[in-house]
Amino acid sequence: MSRSLKKQARLLAAGGALMLGLACAPVSAQLVIKNEDVNLKLGVQGQFWGDWMQSPDTSGYAQSLYLRRGRLLLSGDIGSDISFFFQTDDPNLGKMPKTLNAGFVLQDAFLEWKVKNSFRVDGGLMLVPFARQSLQSTTSFYQIDISNISTINNSSTSSSALRDMGFQARGFFLKDHLLYRTGVYEGERGATAHNSLRTAGYVQYDFFDTETGYAFIGTALGKKRILAVDGGFDKQGAYRSWSANVASDTPVHGGDEIGVNLQYIHYDGQNKFLTIPNQNDLLLELAYYLHQVKFQPFVAVSSQNFVAPDAKAKDLERYGSGVNYYIHGQNLKWTLQYNRIVPRNSTAKPGNEMTMQLQLFYF
Repeated sequence: MSRSLKKQARLLAAGGALMLGLACAPVSAQLVIKNEDVNLKLGVQGQFWGDWMQSPDTSGYAQSLYLRRGRLLLSGDIGSDISFFFQTDDPNLGKMPKTLNAGFVLQDAFLEWKVKNSFRVDGGLMLVPFARQSLQSTTSFYQIDISNISTINNSSTSSSALRDMGFQARGFFLKDHLLYRTGVYEGERGATAHNSLRTAGYVQYDFFDTETGYAFIGTALGKKRILAVDGGFDKQGAYRSWSANVASDTPVHGGDEIGVNLQYIHYDGQNKFLTIPNQNDLLLELAYYLHQVKFQPFVAVSSQNFVAPDAKAKDLERYGSGVNYYIHGQNLKWTLQYNRIVPRNSTAKPGNEMTMQLQLFYF
């Protein structure tokens, strides 16, 4: 490791110690408001980051301290068959180029009508059902954040943090072990909005514990036994993408957990989205949670593999490793991660990134 990188590591460690020293007391019970047949639940999510990213043309590091996510959450039930979820965010507050007044954005806003367990109708702004990691909660990733290969279609489809406006149906079968989500969304709109809408779908089977919430978990911290196999698709016009995934959280040794996530995504923008070249992308994440010390070391490997010969110079691999320290579960968590970005078929130099996070979550 270079002298410059060692210096950044020392700064990260010192910053982490300071963050832990300032950490608040354990989070109390969930705040729920009830009024006749209406239940409301309130929450907050904050993820403060320190990031050191090596500049591609120099050996220097771009240094940023910023709020990666600053969210307010509200969910509720109206009777037994209507529910809603509303979430705001002020993402990347203070990130380079620095801005401290970007303002909140609407992250999620949808209503669900439960006709029956096998058929629910959602309408509004929501996560597009395409791949498991894009449907995961941002509080419980193995890594510090979602993988780059899971967000490649976000910009071209005019999505907002993997969300889009639309209607979807979702439901559960076989005692909630088999689930589906499918819908129609706005996607990219042309000047006259005469172009076709976006469609997406997702099917998953849980062999052990079931997952019926809006967002899936990454790590369950030894409290659930998850083995999920899934597949999904996303299309608009000539653009096509599909995904396949195997996710496993296995409790061992009375509270430890072995976590595995293996994901494959194929993207092809064709003549619809020229910024999404034909590619086959892979992600492997491994983690082990030690419940007695509340530490979870993890490693991750991802690769972008372009199909066209003239695009092979863009092939890229990312190697990540780090540790999560669960001070109070997901309610208060500290994470440190190192990434190595390696171009495979070009003369570009590999790059390094070190990121530290303190997470507060209450919901």
